[in-house]
Amino acid sequence: MSTAAAPEPDALDLGLPDPVRAPGLPEEVRIHEVGPRDGLQNESALVPVEVKAEFIARLAAAGLNTVEATSFVHPKWVPQLADAEELVPRLVGLPERHPGLRLPVLVPNERGLDRALAHHTADIAVFASATETFARRNLNRSADEAMAMFRPVVERATAAGVRVRGYLSMCFGDPWEGPVPAEQVIRFGGQLLEMGCTELSLGDTIGVATPGQVTALLDGFAAAGVPVGRLAVHFHDTYGQALSNTLAALRSGVTTVDASAGGLGGCPYAKSATGNLATEDLVWMLHGLGIRTGVDLRALVAASGWMAGQLGRPSPSRTVQALLGANQG
Repeated sequence: MSTAAAPEPDALDLGLPDPVRAPGLPEEVRIHEVGPRDGLQNESALVPVEVKAEFIARLAAAGLNTVEATSFVHPKWVPQLADAEELVPRLVGLPERHPGLRLPVLVPNERGLDRALAHHTADIAVFASATETFARRNLNRSADEAMAMFRPVVERATAAGVRVRGYLSMCFGDPWEGPVPAEQVIRFGGQLLEMGCTELSLGDTIGVATPGQVTALLDGFAAAGVPVGRLAVHFHDTYGQALSNTLAALRSGVTTVDASAGGLGGCPYAKSATGNLATEDLVWMLHGLGIRTGVDLRALVAASGWMAGQLGRPSPSRTVQALLGANQG
């Protein structure tokens, strides 16, 4: 018997999860990638616009068909996204190279919508709150006043043929108000859908949700007559529950999941919010369950490793760490 040591495999050739289908889960999931916007907006050092454009291009090449690119927010509030007017034109050719690719942008108000429409944006998103305190801290107005502000944005966008996604934050817990009643979340979420949002993303902004809460909230929306196909989930991994919560949502019929490449991001207005669910960790789980995503995991890991190198630190994604190890970037 040979005593020679086995050669070390290349990190990216370690293989992929062995798929085993589980009953009661969807066959396909659409990943709504938020890394370039939600992920990078927390970075204190400004990321060059050409790096952002390259990151988005690499994510699209990895098979992600929805990549949230930026936000037309006032530079005073999110300096990292002050280059939106310069970034968006750099992305014009991407949908031609990747048919079906959507590049939504966040808009905070009608002025933001005007900027998005000037760039012929096909998809926008608005960002509301399920709690009063967060609405005042994030939007400087009450939750009801914020809804009134978003209504003309959604109506004008819809009239222009633009798809609108509604984000609802603090759906499970608020750092100032504590646990959030499901009825409150359903009321505000229902308003976003009623005014014309085609999809509602339910955000666990500070990462306190557990699977039972996720199931109960989704059951509440179903009881209120909201089709599960209009709902998406957006989990943070503060307490390590993001994947468990995602699995609970899948079992309830959700087929759209938000995630951030490399686990980038948090929330600039909620200091207890840590990173988003890492897209690579999500894809590893989904592929292990035999659920189609259209994503090339190796290409995605390489893209996030490259971005980690640009930021000068390792990716927090467990899957990126496992597949790239010390060679990140």
